[in-house]
Amino acid sequence: MAGELVSPTPTLRGSARRAAALRLLRRRLIQAVPLMLGVVVINFCLIQMAPGSFLELMTAENQVSDPATVALLRKTYGLEDPVWMQLLKYIWALLHFDFGFSYRQNMPVIQAIWIHLPATVLLMVSSITLAVSVGVAAGVVASMKVRTFWDSLVSVGAMFFYAAPSFWLGIMLIVLFSVKLGWLPVGGMMKIGGTGGMLEIVHHLILPTLALGLFYAAIYTRVMRSSMLEVAQADFVRTARAKGLSRNKVTISHVLRNALLPVVTILGVQMGTVLAGSVVIESVFSWPGIGSLLFDSVSSRNYPVVLGIMVLGSLVVIAANIAVDLIYMWLDPRIEIR
Repeated sequence: MAGELVSPTPTLRGSARRAAALRLLRRRLIQAVPLMLGVVVINFCLIQMAPGSFLELMTAENQVSDPATVALLRKTYGLEDPVWMQLLKYIWALLHFDFGFSYRQNMPVIQAIWIHLPATVLLMVSSITLAVSVGVAAGVVASMKVRTFWDSLVSVGAMFFYAAPSFWLGIMLIVLFSVKLGWLPVGGMMKIGGTGGMLEIVHHLILPTLALGLFYAAIYTRVMRSSMLEVAQADFVRTARAKGLSRNKVTISHVLRNALLPVVTILGVQMGTVLAGSVVIESVFSWPGIGSLLFDSVSSRNYPVVLGIMVLGSLVVIAANIAVDLIYMWLDPRIEIR
């Protein structure tokens, strides 16, 4: 009928949202290029300002004593070039996916990182899954049982795990579950001479996951509780209650989805801190991941590996923030991200 207003169909709305998501993704990827360049330049300059080099360490440990050999190594690794020339060469190498060479592992940096990457990814995924699931559930319970015993219990637990240092918590978990009770292994990813099966890896993964995940779970619990209480006072929630919907229906369908937005924001920002926090946890539990590789590389002045891990961490943060923007658009279609 001429002049009749026709509402858009769900298919059209879905196509518009997909197009908006693709535009956002393209825009964020373009913005990531100068951001990564800035990260590389800043990290490279910070590394150059650090005292000592791997040649000085090798000389101090009497690994290399011949001056001719030292001069040859300096020329081989480009240490004779000016700093600005080293930076340009490093950026050019990164454009060709060349992260340099690790003298300590005697292999390319990307290969050394790739060997340790699965262990760190496994630890990060398990700890983030634990943190989000426990934090969201505890926050919902505390908001629904506000000013009751359960609310106080959740708040005290969240405050404790937020204040407790992760390394101390890891050591206490080892003392309780490994030394006293003997239920879980002290450290490592598998037994010496073990088969490396899934159950064996999960058995070794429990304590590191708890030590790393409970700290972030405490943060998500406090944020989720506050967000739930704030959203519960919104007009659309009052309207849903006035329509006669049950309390559980209102909480799950109306309050929970909107209250997740702050948690998603913090999750995207903290992806880099989770990678940094894994350095301490991997050292405590002898977990063979990137954290252990980073600690060893800093101690041995293996700076190409340090730079490679920093670049990797930056990529993780950028990817996490892009994912957060896309999740925002899915949780609340009214949000228009520019």
